[in-house]
Amino acid sequence: MTNSAVVLADTAAYAAAVEEASQAAAAYYATGESVLDDDAYDRLARGIAAYEKEHPQDVLAESPTGKVAGGVAVGDVPHTVPMLSLDNVFSAEQFAAWAASLERRIGRPVTAWSVEPKLDGLAVAARYRAGRLEQLITRGDGTAGEDVSHAIGTVVGLPRQLAEPVTIEMRGEILMTTEQFEQANTLRTEHGGAPFANARNGAAGTLRAKDRPYTVEMTFFAYGVVALPAPGEPAAMPAELPHSETLAHAAGLGVHTAADTAVAPRTVTSVEEAQARIEEVASLRASLPFGIDGVVIKADLAADQRDAGSGTRAPRWAIAYKLPAVEKVTRLLGVEWNVGRTGIIAPRAVLEPVEIDGSTVSFATLHNPADITRRDLRIGDHVMVYKAGDIIPRIEAPVAHLRTGDEQPVVFPEVCPQCGSEIDSSEQRWRCVRGRNCRLVASVSYAAGRDQLDIEGLGATRVVQLVDAGLVADFADLFTLEREQLLALERMGETSTDNLLAAIDAARAQPLSRVFCALGVRGTGRSMSRRIARYFADMDRIRAADVETLQRVDGIGKEKAAGVVAELVELAPLIEKLVAAGLTMTEPGATPPPEPGEEGDAAAPGEGVDGRPLDGMTVVVTGAMTGALEKLSRNQMNELIERAGGKASSSVSKRTTLLVAGEKAGSKRTKAEDLGVRIAGPQEFAELIADFLPSEV
Repeated sequence: MTNSAVVLADTAAYAAAVEEASQAAAAYYATGESVLDDDAYDRLARGIAAYEKEHPQDVLAESPTGKVAGGVAVGDVPHTVPMLSLDNVFSAEQFAAWAASLERRIGRPVTAWSVEPKLDGLAVAARYRAGRLEQLITRGDGTAGEDVSHAIGTVVGLPRQLAEPVTIEMRGEILMTTEQFEQANTLRTEHGGAPFANARNGAAGTLRAKDRPYTVEMTFFAYGVVALPAPGEPAAMPAELPHSETLAHAAGLGVHTAADTAVAPRTVTSVEEAQARIEEVASLRASLPFGIDGVVIKADLAADQRDAGSGTRAPRWAIAYKLPAVEKVTRLLGVEWNVGRTGIIAPRAVLEPVEIDGSTVSFATLHNPADITRRDLRIGDHVMVYKAGDIIPRIEAPVAHLRTGDEQPVVFPEVCPQCGSEIDSSEQRWRCVRGRNCRLVASVSYAAGRDQLDIEGLGATRVVQLVDAGLVADFADLFTLEREQLLALERMGETSTDNLLAAIDAARAQPLSRVFCALGVRGTGRSMSRRIARYFADMDRIRAADVETLQRVDGIGKEKAAGVVAELVELAPLIEKLVAAGLTMTEPGATPPPEPGEEGDAAAPGEGVDGRPLDGMTVVVTGAMTGALEKLSRNQMNELIERAGGKASSSVSKRTTLLVAGEKAGSKRTKAEDLGVRIAGPQEFAELIADFLPSEV
């Protein structure tokens, strides 16, 4: 985690920084649109604070330091109890130092810490009178906020009526989930508006918007409770509850908390345990359906909070551990058009390099031309770029209010940028009319890859040789190659030739699922190819399936099914060549689906019909395998699971039946434990599916 701050050299630089921070904060709290991204604002604020510490005589009254919402938020509805911000730390060392200072302040060790996600939204107070939601108020300057009660009814997790008729105030964050953000931008662009740059700005702008011709849904997560009983009313909750029990009380009343998420609040007993949980939450960040920008650690016991007290800006018993930024504002310099192995023409954004989450990002994905049009992207735009974990960076939207008028429209290609042929633009994803023939080398290399036919020794360089020599026009031609033809190529001696021919011959025995994956049918990959092969059991049944039949395969909808059917017709000559070459066109262990009118609906084809050990189970594999499973790739493990009757999955959820946890299993094991999912080690799992292990294991 970087803890860099803007360095301010003199009084003039300091004054300019204060003005810039104030303008950015004012824009954010007024409309949800700031000229600075979150990380840039944090670095600027840290630079201002550092300068003021060294030069206290120069501190300006309008400085954001020590003020809630930077001192610029407005509001005329007084808060019942000050609604403060949080101070920040940026490393394990800073967190440990803060915790030690808290314990010195209260004069005793803190024995219970609550660790919970720092949700990336807008803080609000929701006031309930006799159990009925009456008022929504923003944080404002901490003493008074803005009335946004017009949004009542559009926020998931804030019921109009609580489970009990209590008078109480729920405090929490209103945000947009990933799904809500996409829906919001679709609605916004359909009504002529510019898309939101990110979910945080979307929530801030939407919460304040009135009289829109459409409704955008948001979500509330409670992080605190304030009891507000009037004289003569019963207490809204027991007094002096630990913070963790307060959240549980809120959930019991029907208010949404983070308890049911992968980053549910957790109570720990030491700073070391808190740090471990921080790292777990950080590792889950990329998979969450909502944004977080840090982790909040609080002294859980009411007595510790009371004795620690609060400052003018933040409580002294809580801290925000900020995580590396996963979104930044940068400029869109251009768009490249690349052609994939199936002829798909994919746009890629060229960006002014920017550091995000510890790496320099110069490119970002753009899904298709329609996506560029919908987001109204223009060359020269300032754009919000998002990156999390190992996910390819993507552009959320242009920051429209930063446009100067010099931006230029993105120019779409009129012919295939690879071969100059016509473009089929009838679907959202454009494609060269030559399809695979446009990128023959890429197509053949993909088919020969480890997770497809696994032809060792057939890299891209060798494929180029074969294509340039006229020996290969598709990957089926690999199986008709003769020894003399290969020996005539440069750098092909007898040993390498014999090894390659042996690898090609061995590929004939690969199961149907790998052969189907090698075809590169659009909309299918390794997992989907296995599901299709296990459902139909042989290639003839796959080719004979219509759109309705294909939809019986888990994960295939009507649109994808139609695409698969159409592409299999296109691939018919290639499939016939593969059949003639002797490739396997059946899936070992799979049971064909029943013919129309036959019995057999009690179990899905290939599942639960022959007593296999994983029938009906959803299995996730994580960590390093040992013993009999040590040499298997993750794809081979998934194939093994499905041969044994199970369904392989990459993420742990309530639907997971079994987690196979190897060494350094990490966050998936933690989540499985939280959900009560059965966990097996590599040896136990190998014994469970021993009859299905490859003979060489």
